[in-house]
Amino acid sequence: MWLYLGIFSAVFLGLYDVTRKHALCGNAVLPVLFFATLTEALLLLPIALLSPMSPEFMTRLGLFIPQFDWMAHLLFFSKAIIVAAIWMLAYFSIKHLPISIYSPIGASGPAWTLIGAMFVFGERLTTTQWAAFGILFVSYYIFSIVGSREGIVFHTNKWVIFLFTAVLLGAVSALFDKYLVQTLGYSAVGVQVWFVLYMVPILGFTLIAFWWPRRARHTPFEWRWIIPLIGLLLTIADVAYFKAIGCHGTLISLLAAVRSSGVVVSFLAGALLFGEVRMLQKSWALAGVLVGVFLLFLSH
Repeated sequence: MWLYLGIFSAVFLGLYDVTRKHALCGNAVLPVLFFATLTEALLLLPIALLSPMSPEFMTRLGLFIPQFDWMAHLLFFSKAIIVAAIWMLAYFSIKHLPISIYSPIGASGPAWTLIGAMFVFGERLTTTQWAAFGILFVSYYIFSIVGSREGIVFHTNKWVIFLFTAVLLGAVSALFDKYLVQTLGYSAVGVQVWFVLYMVPILGFTLIAFWWPRRARHTPFEWRWIIPLIGLLLTIADVAYFKAIGCHGTLISLLAAVRSSGVVVSFLAGALLFGEVRMLQKSWALAGVLVGVFLLFLSH
């Protein structure tokens, strides 16, 4: 069941990338990020409010959140800080990089999550699964070669460095998710709802402290109605993801790999909506990503 939830989440993650790219074109990054996150928080807030008021109803929906102690909330706040850093880095990256480059690099997260899961949780993969990850790594290397032909030198481009930092932090976040849900036994939905709610004041402080005083010197902010759609798509993707984490026997490394297949949606958008170049060359590398994810699916 958790694999199918992962695929469902992947599709909406791809759409999420497309809406982010559109919203950020010629727009200020931090306000877009704040209002998109605020939208997601408002969508999730009823779950937090209704759980203590109608526990039986919310349990039937599979959305009940139990009461948490102060230590749990401290952990959720820590998770929110990590994710806020990831999203800030990622939003700046997707604004300045072609989406057909950004999305595949972002999809390399499962490989780093795998390495972390092996050391932290003792997960072990089969030969087929190792081969799948080998194919994924080769595909990402091909993307780097194609990117260099567009003037994007991976080891010196600061937006690529931002993106790789976000990917590494994303692996930390994914392992933290498993620790919270499977080791400490916290509700997966509860983790999602509370860390998103805590992100609103974190990003609000960042917006006021760092963007607002300097707004005249940077790209102006333009409200676009696609911004709330970012939050809606991410909410759907994350609900499916956290439900998958809560399933018995979930392998976090494989779930992360399947979830990364949403790159297909954003890759096609790069060609059809944003007029990006060298799509044929990139498509070969993308095919490698798909083969790797498909092998992971079959090997389970």
